[in-house]
Amino acid sequence: MSKKVSLGATITLMAMVAAVTVSVTVMYYQNVFNGKMVNLTEREAMYSKLSELDRIARNNYIGEVDEENLTDYLARGYVAGLGDKYARYFDANGYEAYMQELEGRVVGIGVEASLDPSGYILVGTVYADSPASINGIQEGDLIVRVDDIDVNAETYQQATDAIRGEEGTRVTLTVRRDNEDTEIPVTRRKVDIPTVFSRIIDGDVGYVRISEFSDSTASQFDKQVDTLIAQGATALIFDVRNNVGGTLTSVTAMLDKLLPQGNIVSATYKNGKTEVLATSDADEIALPMAVLTNGRTASAAELFTQALKDYGKAKSVGSLTYGKGSMQEVKKLNDGSAVNLTVATYYPPSGESYDGIGIKPDYEVQILAELENNLTNLNENTDPQLKKALEVVLTAVRAENNSSESAASGEAESGESSGSSEGASKEGE
Repeated sequence: MSKKVSLGATITLMAMVAAVTVSVTVMYYQNVFNGKMVNLTEREAMYSKLSELDRIARNNYIGEVDEENLTDYLARGYVAGLGDKYARYFDANGYEAYMQELEGRVVGIGVEASLDPSGYILVGTVYADSPASINGIQEGDLIVRVDDIDVNAETYQQATDAIRGEEGTRVTLTVRRDNEDTEIPVTRRKVDIPTVFSRIIDGDVGYVRISEFSDSTASQFDKQVDTLIAQGATALIFDVRNNVGGTLTSVTAMLDKLLPQGNIVSATYKNGKTEVLATSDADEIALPMAVLTNGRTASAAELFTQALKDYGKAKSVGSLTYGKGSMQEVKKLNDGSAVNLTVATYYPPSGESYDGIGIKPDYEVQILAELENNLTNLNENTDPQLKKALEVVLTAVRAENNSSESAASGEAESGESSGSSEGASKEGE
């Protein structure tokens, strides 16, 4: 039986719904308005205090105010006051230097240098394919003169600054080797800073140390991993100990090379929106892998580790990582300065954040502090964490080989059985 609803009741119901809708809408916008008013009031209080402070200082301070320096420090103070421990303010020069650092390239002659006890510039690492390398400068050389600057303890900083310069310009270095001085003209250019170091260990295991993730790291990684595989590597060990991170574009490009098809990383922003930032294609490297981590493994290095673990591509060895799963973004200001702020929390393929928690290794191996501070001079015999990682991948290699042999043996037995039946049938004929 159907019931009829009167016109009056329908109108009353509609009015009630409309009233509730209006009330909810008013409450929502009132909350938004109140929030904005509180925000506006707080801003006014901040500007008022700053204005009062500025007036008092200018009326009473007997020194001369450096306006540019004052503005920079005001900006630094504001950023520090946000409570974002990863936020940084850069003046114009600092911003250019930071972006060059992220790029992983420097304009110069391509060496790492330090102050020698004699006061001269001691040449350390000479980058491959750099102007210094091409012109025969070697590790251990002493630079005793830069153009017309005689190098000593007092002029050391001035001399090292003079080695840097614009791309395409020339600097003349007087290099001392075996007590013999040689003038070497060198033309400055952009040079990739080495961030990937690899070698074959234990006969056929590829070892890859990644010191940071700059824009040039991915291409270095790609070439060196391909070279290791071409040399017959049957497993890979990636060392991201003491790697504090870098650019997201570089680490995701490197993971794309290693991982099967799927998501690599996603991020959730202030407005609550979550989006996938990078994916991997179907091409992958199907070799046993391990990743070495420690307490100074952070940010992009943690994403590298966790993504490989999430896809079951690698086991991690070492100690608990730092726990930085937040993403920063550089915003350039109108005067050429910039601010680097935390803008999102990012997540590995599993979707489980390690921010503030860290990544626990599959195989925890502790190492003495003096060894951890000298990792680059250790090897698979003197580095307990690397030794364990080697054991892990070699066990995986043996398991794969045994599985392949069992499969081949099964196929052979199946073939023999089929052949015997055939023979019996023929004999019956």
